Amino acid sequence: MTTTETATPATPSNFIRSIIAEDSKTSKFGGQVVTRFPPEPNGYLHIGHAKSICLNFGLALENNGQCHLRFDDTNPTKEDVEYVDAIENDVRWLGFDWGTHLYFAADYFERFYDYAVQLINLGKAYVDDLTAEQIREYRGTLTEAGKDSPFRDRSVADNCDLFARMRAGEFPDGSKVLRAKIDMASPNINLRDPALYRIRRDHHHRTGDAWCIYPMYSYAHPLEDMIEGVTHSICTLEFEDQRPFYDWVLDTLQTPCHPQQIEFARLNLSFTMMSKRNLLTLVKDGHVAGWDDPRMPTIAGLRRRGYTPESIRAFCEVIGVSKAASMVDVAVLEHCIRDDLNPRAARVMAVLKPIKVIIDNYPEGQVEEIEAPFFPDEPARMGTKQVLFSKELYIERDDFMEDPPKKFFRLSPGKEVRLRWAYVIKCESVVKDASGEIVELHCTYDPDTKGGNPVDGRQVKGILHWVPVAQAKPIEVRLYDRLFTVENPAKAEDFRTVLNPDSLTVLQGFIEPSVADAAPGTFYQFERTGYFYSDPIDTKDGKLVFNRIVPLRDAWAKLVKSGQQN
Repeated sequence: MTTTETATPATPSNFIRSIIAEDSKTSKFGGQVVTRFPPEPNGYLHIGHAKSICLNFGLALENNGQCHLRFDDTNPTKEDVEYVDAIENDVRWLGFDWGTHLYFAADYFERFYDYAVQLINLGKAYVDDLTAEQIREYRGTLTEAGKDSPFRDRSVADNCDLFARMRAGEFPDGSKVLRAKIDMASPNINLRDPALYRIRRDHHHRTGDAWCIYPMYSYAHPLEDMIEGVTHSICTLEFEDQRPFYDWVLDTLQTPCHPQQIEFARLNLSFTMMSKRNLLTLVKDGHVAGWDDPRMPTIAGLRRRGYTPESIRAFCEVIGVSKAASMVDVAVLEHCIRDDLNPRAARVMAVLKPIKVIIDNYPEGQVEEIEAPFFPDEPARMGTKQVLFSKELYIERDDFMEDPPKKFFRLSPGKEVRLRWAYVIKCESVVKDASGEIVELHCTYDPDTKGGNPVDGRQVKGILHWVPVAQAKPIEVRLYDRLFTVENPAKAEDFRTVLNPDSLTVLQGFIEPSVADAAPGTFYQFERTGYFYSDPIDTKDGKLVFNRIVPLRDAWAKLVKSGQQN
């Protein structure tokens, strides 16, 4: 298992690292560390999977071990090669490489079948004719023991015959299942004769129509780990109650190795849906543009929006690993991308909601070149650009108010502001259209204020960004916001009712001419606005499309605190 140099994680202590360190110390697995990331290819990976990817590959990397990429493709009704390709792409993009250790559960189907026959011969599995509803009724409850199926005492010979005929396709779907024979009175419901195989005639993306019976994941999981020589099988907490069955399968079959299952708390991220099933609903119902919609928490969506692999790996390290379930504020993820982009995103000026400014006393036809750094705090970095100043400019419509409140330090009639890198201007008059909307501002400029404060010592507090009308490049700007309006959309009776209607705003604006040839996939900080990413797909043929990754600050924190959001 390899990864890029920058992907090497820091190693603060957590309980899983402590377990592995102790196992290495005692040579429990001969000093080896083999982990695996085992997604089911039934959808695109999301930020929660990124936590598992970073954990499993990171632990292997720290311990000179290896991490396998394994597709748990035991349910052909929901799986597709599209998802296989997308998952491989996501893992690589995050900076990890499984080398030669790419595996599929489907490649073990014959071995799973042979192990099931062994269980039957050991008297530890039987074919059951109960319906799915009857099996649920017989299973009992958390407070009441289950009861034995009337087919539980079939002979080994009968069970072997029936199971072989199940494989041969003699029985209709759902008519029989193979169940483990454990203990119908167990306090752990997962040990009350769980299903091992079901009949299902569905085309499999890898094995085609070769099989009409498929193993249950809970049965296949420990066998996959054992076959691959995994030492530490790291799962999320929902598998904790399944661990006794995981151990039962391996102990009963007396397999040559017995991986250790360890559970940790899955990622819960505020204002984010983490269910692949519900994310699929959003895609199929058209609430989003696809799995890679920049509002989606999928790795593909985060990548399309402009998140970097470094920022996601940093986020996964910051949130840590624990046994306790908790809600992580999405602002932590946003902080990580700001922290990553701050030293590398060039500063440029873009006007998203333009209003024209005409400087009446500036010479007609004159275009002035003003040198400005791409990184004001580090002028030597990336050098400088030429900012073009002329008689007609665009500023942000929100930077002007005709009747401003107190402490409004932007432009208003009779007031002065500084234009970034340029001059102090003063608003002299306003032009409106027939509907009363302001369409033009007439201003004057002070030629003695180039690049700084007035020489006479008067104070001008407001500083505005701007672009020249004639030379500015038109851009499409997509302002993405949180997809849900509530902190935990999973708690809503219908998660679709708490979708944020303002999660996407599309604006037509202008950007300074230094960005005219921006390549797809380039990062910028639009001054005073946020971090933006030239869309890697739609930026083409001379059209510039920018996705806002995050604002410069967390505006939602203020809204939530003030009660303006649920």
